[in-house]
Amino acid sequence: MITQRDDKSDSNFILKALHKEFPDAHCELIYSTPFELLIATILSAQCTDERVNTVTASLFAEANTPEAIIALGQIGLENKIRSLGLFHNKAKNIIAACRILVEDFEGRVPEELDLLRQLPGVGRKTANVVGSNAFGIPAIAVDTHVFRVAHRLGLAQGKTPEKVEDELMEIFPRTSWSLVHHLLIFQGRRICLARKPHCQKCPVARLCKSYPMEES
Repeated sequence: MITQRDDKSDSNFILKALHKEFPDAHCELIYSTPFELLIATILSAQCTDERVNTVTASLFAEANTPEAIIALGQIGLENKIRSLGLFHNKAKNIIAACRILVEDFEGRVPEELDLLRQLPGVGRKTANVVGSNAFGIPAIAVDTHVFRVAHRLGLAQGKTPEKVEDELMEIFPRTSWSLVHHLLIFQGRRICLARKPHCQKCPVARLCKSYPMEES
């Protein structure tokens, strides 16, 4: 662990090191349209991407447009996503969001982050994921992995996802925001695990505030 920090220098090192470690870092939700990504991201709250992908494979085969989701009805949608956590609230929000998309946006997902955030079930993180991956808008979506890794590496000190997002956007160039999001997620899922991080395998361990920790 280092005693003095140069945020710009350290962030540049982290970006390069993690990109080398995870050259294929990407969104692991499976989708083919902005709408599918929107629904998958809403469903991903408190669920693994792997589980969501299993559920959406069946769901999208039958209904992958706002109109088709509305036609399922809330009970029909709940039956499709019942294996996911919070399925009742998710179904309620998805139906409501689909109605807004049909009534106000001709069935299309809006590209503007502010408009995305106004949809039921869509918070800042979900809007950033959709905007970044579906429309190429530079954004850093802060989930539990990004939040944890950013704190351990001393990249952020904020106590809320919004504060951490602001801090990360300050030290990383705008052109790398979306990449940073994916790299920190890959780091959190594969190396910097919540309970037993694989510190000996970490390419940025020298900057970690928690290192050394017991290897699993």
